[in-house]
Amino acid sequence: MSQREIFALRDHLGTALTERTISDPRHVVSLAELSRGSCLGGRSGGLDGRSTLLATSGQLLAGLALIEIDGIARRMLLCPPDLNDEHLGSIITDAGIDAVVTDEPERFAGCGVDLVVPVGLPQATAQVAQTVRATEWLMLTSGTSGVPKIVGHTLEGLCGAIVGDRPVPGEASPVWATFYDIRRYGGLQIFLRAIVGGGSMVLSDPGEVLADHVSRLNARGVSHISGTPSHWRKLLMSGSAEQFAPRYVRLSGEIADQAVLDGLKQTFPNASIGHAYASTEAGVGFAVNDGLEGFPAALLGEGRGAVDMKVVDGSLRIRSKRAAHAYVGRAAAALTDADGYVDTGDMVELRGDRYYFVGRRNGIINVGGLKVHPEEIEAVINGHPKVRMSRAKSRRSPITGGIVVAEVVLTADSDPARVDAVRQEILSECRARLAAHKVPAMIRFVPALDVTPAGKLARTDA
Repeated sequence: MSQREIFALRDHLGTALTERTISDPRHVVSLAELSRGSCLGGRSGGLDGRSTLLATSGQLLAGLALIEIDGIARRMLLCPPDLNDEHLGSIITDAGIDAVVTDEPERFAGCGVDLVVPVGLPQATAQVAQTVRATEWLMLTSGTSGVPKIVGHTLEGLCGAIVGDRPVPGEASPVWATFYDIRRYGGLQIFLRAIVGGGSMVLSDPGEVLADHVSRLNARGVSHISGTPSHWRKLLMSGSAEQFAPRYVRLSGEIADQAVLDGLKQTFPNASIGHAYASTEAGVGFAVNDGLEGFPAALLGEGRGAVDMKVVDGSLRIRSKRAAHAYVGRAAAALTDADGYVDTGDMVELRGDRYYFVGRRNGIINVGGLKVHPEEIEAVINGHPKVRMSRAKSRRSPITGGIVVAEVVLTADSDPARVDAVRQEILSECRARLAAHKVPAMIRFVPALDVTPAGKLARTDA
């Protein structure tokens, strides 16, 4: 690849930077300020050819740094905020890390990396970063069991689904926000849409009260926003969305059932509601904007566009230039099969002319030897008008080995006197739509359900 064919993230910024910003609850940074300054104290040249770990205490510094580092470092590994420090040594070794960019240098004092570069807010400098190479972008999987896997991407692949996002002449530039952290794949996709697509970015903060967060989204003029269905259910439960009026609402990361799609359409009647399928390994597969759960079967097949998809043994498989190119590490497994497809592990079921997601292959619970996807049960429960969200899980039984139980969060306007009636209505609907072994043996109403740092419903069996 010749020098003129190499593009880094900063090369997509364009020239109209004055009104474009990246902000969090404490700071607002203009892209113009970043384009003529450095958040690394002018030391980005020292990262030339390095394999760099980007580990910051917050998203803002991470976003600023990755713009400056891309095109200079050989590799750049985004460290998510919930990474267990016990895994740092393995990750540093597997990724060949020889430089760290951080605002927490004491955290890496004993990690054996010889170059630690401090990061802060941009300062004017005569040494503005220059693109010299195509940086490999490394991301971590969720790592729910053991050391997370390292997944290798290119900027071209990461931006593969960002087509036509630049503002139409005469239209206001989009202001993007996401409930995700941008150091995870879902959040990074939105960050890239903002930066490459000519917009601004409003970052979330895990310590911020939801009502304050929404107030800030309004104050910054957010027009496009994304999150997991669990993120959106929490917002709908909170009552904080009344004054919020985005133009585009996007869901990804979990199954978007009809109940949450309908709830968002009712809350944001003038917004376009879409749900996208993406994963750290497979990249962005597709987006669905017809207001219905699942996706049209017509999307499957080869040669239909940028993404080829097929279903093998009920699991969705994707082949795409947007996908990661490899797992990285000493004992890394193959990312794709012999035909170049990523096995996503997401199970789908064809009903008529549409496929529906039923759950994760590794999330199946066992009830008397029968397999159950908890998401399938939750979709039925969530369809009740007084239910905001639910979680189905297994509980040990001396007779069957396991039974299904469900925890349910009701809407704020639910009448406490009707709780028993609602329970019976939910059970009746489950009996009508589910096989007998999938019907919850017990329903417990709870005030809230835990969500993981990645924004997904926390799943634990008792």
